[in-house]
Formats: sequence, structure tokens, C-alpha cells
Amino acid sequence: MTGSAFLEVNGVNKYFGSLHVLKDCSFSVTKGQTVVLIGPSGSGKSTLLRCLNLLEPPSAGSIAFEGREITGDLRNAHKLRAQIGMVFQNFELFQHLNAVENIMLAPMKVLGYSRLDAHDLAVDLLHKVHIPDRADHLPDELSGGQQQRVAIARALAMKPKLMLYDEPTSALDPEMIREVLDVMTELSADGMTSVCVTHEMGFARRAADRIIFMERGSIIENATSEVFFSGEASDRAKQFLNQILH
Repeated sequence: MTGSAFLEVNGVNKYFGSLHVLKDCSFSVTKGQTVVLIGPSGSGKSTLLRCLNLLEPPSAGSIAFEGREITGDLRNAHKLRAQIGMVFQNFELFQHLNAVENIMLAPMKVLGYSRLDAHDLAVDLLHKVHIPDRADHLPDELSGGQQQRVAIARALAMKPKLMLYDEPTSALDPEMIREVLDVMTELSADGMTSVCVTHEMGFARRAADRIIFMERGSIIENATSEVFFSGEASDRAKQFLNQILH
């Protein structure tokens, strides 16, 4: 690992009681990279992702963000999360607020934006995620793909330095998956640093700089996308790819 890593994970372990969920996980992310975590269900991918912004504090090991150790200062975890956007599987929008109001809320409450400035920012972000015409719609008036794009815009409204995605398309119908992945791909192409848990191998092949393959709480493989998909992956990774691609 390099000292210049934007995000550096070193020997992270996580226990839930006696259950050892993460086992000595180490990897680094450089600024502007897109890293995709893949692996079978129960391999620890989402838990590892949640450790990156301390939603799940590691039981052992360390995480450094922009060169600063963050795992020893849980009292300031809320400040860290203001710099790290996270998009979940199930949107988690406020049902009583329309799309633009969902996006405006955090900039006003956390960043001190005026209502007018927050509204302008929200409208810009709805353009960025390609649904400007849905600004006044409540979540239950939006498709699943539109709701997830509002959730992405809401995360972007905090001007994050890092985006985390936890299987953002797993709750979507097949025809809605592509519209969300297209937005994520555009953000990666624009230089947004991101770590994504997904089973969408087309997205991983298209957008990822690195692929991390996990199984039973351990990182089995950490390779460039080109190497991983070229047939040079480990036998276990090849077996997983064959299962998921066929």
C-alpha cells in the first residue's frame, strides 16, 4: 500500500459476537478510482463497505481517509459521513418530501445553505441524474430507478469526496437497473472516487478500475478490472464469474 492512498484499509476485522465477519481485510483506493466489491452473498462485502464510513466500527485494524486515521475517533464519525456519500439498497427517501426537497434537506441543515441556494443545487443535481422533470414528485410517484437516482443526487448534494454504493440496483426491476448504473458510470468517468458493492458485472467491467473479490470475510483477489476479466483471475474468482455470468 502507498502512503498517498486516498482511502487505506489495513487489517480490518469485524466480529458480531462470536461471528467473525471480516478477516484481515486490506486494500487501498487512490483518488478518482472506482473500486467494485464482488463475491457470493454473505462474504462480508456490505459490512466492509459500512466500515468505511464507520456505520460499523471495525473490531480491529485501521482505516485512513485522506491520510488521517479515522477508526480511533468514533465521536467525530458524523463529520466523516458528511464527506462520504452512501447510497443504500432501499433508497431511504423521506416519503413526505418531494424529490427536490429530499435533496435540499442536508445542504440546508448540515452545510448551512439558504433555501434558495439548496433548491438551485437540487435542481442541478436532478439534471445530473437525468430526471429534472421529477422535481415535484413524491417518492411513491416515482419508479424505483427514479427513486434511486434521487438518492444518488441527495448524496451528491453534500459535495462528498467519496461515494459508497451498497448494491444500489438490487431492489430494482431489470429495466430500471441500467438507468441507475448509467448515472454511476458517468460519475466515475467524471472522477468521483467510489467503492461499490454490486452483482452487476457489466458495470464492474465498464466502470471499475479495480475489482476486489471476497469470500467468507476475506479478500481473495484484488486486481485491475482488465486482469480480473481477462481470465487471469484465481480459480475461485473464475468459478464465481462463471456462475454469475451464465
